[in-house]
Amino acid sequence: MDKSNGYEEIAARFIMTRTQAIGSSSVRDWAKTLPPNATVLDLGCGSGMPIAKLLLEEGMNVYGLDASPTMIQTFQLNFPALPAACEGVEDSLFFNRHFEAIIAWGLLFILPMEVQQLVLQKAAAALPTGGKLLFTAPAQAAKWTDMMTGQESISLGAEQYKLLLAASALILVEEFDDEGENHYYHAVKVGE
Repeated sequence: MDKSNGYEEIAARFIMTRTQAIGSSSVRDWAKTLPPNATVLDLGCGSGMPIAKLLLEEGMNVYGLDASPTMIQTFQLNFPALPAACEGVEDSLFFNRHFEAIIAWGLLFILPMEVQQLVLQKAAAALPTGGKLLFTAPAQAAKWTDMMTGQESISLGAEQYKLLLAASALILVEEFDDEGENHYYHAVKVGE
């Protein structure tokens, strides 16, 4: 089974197009809410451009995780000093550590419904109380075909994401959209 959900097959094309800065200002603003030198896990990190790059520019310690071997190789070429792993998020142990923050930009909705729930649970478990999670997914519940991979994408919708977050001791503190109309969910871990 392809844990990259079709992204290994189109990795070269994705790497070329994802260097665009859509979402960068939103992620940068979120990063400014994190403690100095916070350790951040980038789930579905791709090549690291632009997300890991801007997190580094904001003084964060970044770990990258992606299921595509090509993406993770490019991430390691771009950022040789950063820890990185080629694993499916549903199988990963998240480096066997906690993170002050976790980001999943453009990842959750490419995963099957049950895997989305698992990833949110795993992210919550990897955050200490006060840790922050930022992910993107459409606010509306919907299914569609991913234009790049041809595979099904699924948004559970804002109400379902709120319920899943709350079930994992994560409180949604804000939702917002960026200039590319990507919808963000910013949650904080409130306890066990």
